[in-house]
Amino acid sequence: MISATRLARSIVRQLLELGVSDFVLSPGSRNAPLSIALYEANEAGLADLHVRIDERGAGFFALGIAKASNNFVAVICTSGTAAANYYPAALEAYHSGCKLIVITADRPARMRRTGANQTTEQGQMFPVLDSHDISEIVDLSHLLGAGPIHLNVQFDEPLLSDDKSDWLAGLKQQSNEEKKTVSDGLLISGTGVVVVGHDRGGFSAEEIADFAKSTQWPLVVEDPLSFPDAIAHATIFLGDEKVRDFLHAQTVIVVGRTTLSRSINAFIQSAGKLIVIDPRLASVDTERSGDLLFTELPKVTLSGPISATWPAKWRMTSALTAESFDLTRVWTEQSAVNSIVSHLPDDAALFIGSSRPIRDVEAFARPRSGIDVYANRGLAGIDGNISTALGIATRYERAYAIVGDLTFLHDVSALVNTPKVNLTIFVIDNNGGGIFSTLPQSGVNGFETIFGTPHNQDLPRIARGFGIPTDQVKSLSDIEMIIAHQSKGIEIVIVEVPDRDSNAAGVRQMFQSASNAVRIGNNLD
Repeated sequence: MISATRLARSIVRQLLELGVSDFVLSPGSRNAPLSIALYEANEAGLADLHVRIDERGAGFFALGIAKASNNFVAVICTSGTAAANYYPAALEAYHSGCKLIVITADRPARMRRTGANQTTEQGQMFPVLDSHDISEIVDLSHLLGAGPIHLNVQFDEPLLSDDKSDWLAGLKQQSNEEKKTVSDGLLISGTGVVVVGHDRGGFSAEEIADFAKSTQWPLVVEDPLSFPDAIAHATIFLGDEKVRDFLHAQTVIVVGRTTLSRSINAFIQSAGKLIVIDPRLASVDTERSGDLLFTELPKVTLSGPISATWPAKWRMTSALTAESFDLTRVWTEQSAVNSIVSHLPDDAALFIGSSRPIRDVEAFARPRSGIDVYANRGLAGIDGNISTALGIATRYERAYAIVGDLTFLHDVSALVNTPKVNLTIFVIDNNGGGIFSTLPQSGVNGFETIFGTPHNQDLPRIARGFGIPTDQVKSLSDIEMIIAHQSKGIEIVIVEVPDRDSNAAGVRQMFQSASNAVRIGNNLD
């Protein structure tokens, strides 16, 4: 086999030349050749090296950087269970189309199935990824595509070398600008709606806004914070079957995946014609169906004028819904989340955790612009959310995150060796799994034990135990003061909200009030 040092240097140099600049490393022995090469590249100013001690968190940290930079990010670890800890982040990257390079160091193939320490079948560890078992120098330029890949690199001993040659001399880094492809045209007519999933199928908010404008149809989005012209509160008023019938569309165009709202998906299924636009149709979601399928945003042609009364019906229904509740006069999870997102400064980043927070943003937030919004919607897990937010924050002067209390506890180890970023993490503390109180399993026998799972932990004390400044808020004015202050570094804000049962009852009441208001306002009864 080729020497470990030479192989590691070849991999690092090639990745640098291909425009990869961020490398997330977890310490280990078998990956020592890569660690040393990366340190030397970092010292030469050619790489940004981030060291994270927990491989699971490291994977999500790299994922966050990849989301924020839209570039490949490499995450590197030693062999054995260390590599297995990358699997959650690898799955999220695969299903969300993120550019993650998973590099696992391994022992030579001859040592597999011999009882050798810390040795397993690493080359097959991530079956959903495009994996390559590497023992010799290979051309990596042919391996980087549109999504994540896995490089399992076999290093034979000796792992260290006395070679002091300037192996980085003459290195030229190329840019990673993507070439936009032009899709087929799309002829539309009649009544229709453009529905956009939270991850937008990988398209930018600007691209989708222009596309939606060209259709002249209402725009419904899971992320209202990126689209100021979107129809607000659609997930609320479409929860009423009579309202869905009133707003029945001949055609629905879905961009990306809709993963949050049952009411939105019910509306989509009721449409006469379904058009799906998502690059993942060609690779990940190959079994997805629709009357027309596109992997790129098509150029729209109108076969005739769009009636002005159609979008007006949607705007009026949205306004009636907004008038049915007032989140500025109550203290609830929904009012807290709405206050946070409405007061965030422009040019900041926001990461929204899975479960209840992201649903509250979709349902109750008023459309705005000025911030970049992120979430892990590939598989929508609560694992690695703090790590992802930390990775995103490395690319911004100011970043924020909203997560639930169980999400916070799930990834609390990410606070061990935090990077130097300005990140405020709002933790919605309702002492357990609040989302389940709003789902059909609410109230079943044993609910608190198997769904509610109260943690009964002192979250401020836990956060301060990591040496991180921590505040507690219990009012909307407290939230406004925290955001206005804009403290430097990492800050944790525990948002103490009413109990889960009260919150669930409040959500049901707001949905019912909206339904009543919309029915009366549109003469549907």
